Amino acid sequence: MIRVMKMVAVAAIGLAAMPQAAGAQVLGSDAAACTGGGGPAILARIEGLKDRKGNLKLELYPANDEDFLQDDGVLVRAGKTFRRVQVPTPAGAGPIAMCIRVPHPGRYALLFTHDRDGKNKFNFWSDGAGFPANTKLGRRKPPLASALIDVPNGVATTTIRAQYLRGLGGFGPVD
Repeated sequence: MIRVMKMVAVAAIGLAAMPQAAGAQVLGSDAAACTGGGGPAILARIEGLKDRKGNLKLELYPANDEDFLQDDGVLVRAGKTFRRVQVPTPAGAGPIAMCIRVPHPGRYALLFTHDRDGKNKFNFWSDGAGFPANTKLGRRKPPLASALIDVPNGVATTTIRAQYLRGLGGFGPVD
């Protein structure tokens, strides 16, 4: 009995010493770039989802007004930065961690969307969106400044609060 209690105590101490993030699963096809000192990449912690339906998406754009939110086909044909990581919305509660690789360290624009109906097209009336700056989106196209993120040689981390249409005031957090 004493031996079993010692084993339980050693296991509990070992678990307590592990970092909190170790238990959080990083989602997306680029997850390896955010774990184990990878990079360059962006680790986005997504908070405030309205529900657990549909798909979650991160999209990476060049950090300039002309290319921000431009059609991906146009950007790819022009040889400009564009990357998308999409995952089914996981069941459960709490924040979600997603990773997206970047081509090299530098400044980028990052968009998060919650495609609630799974149709892979943004539905203004039901889908959610968010950016690293977490400023209220309202009813207008978000300014580039709200999406900018600087990525070092390693992994940049950001928290994005999802926003959804909230009546006449436009987009805002659910709470």
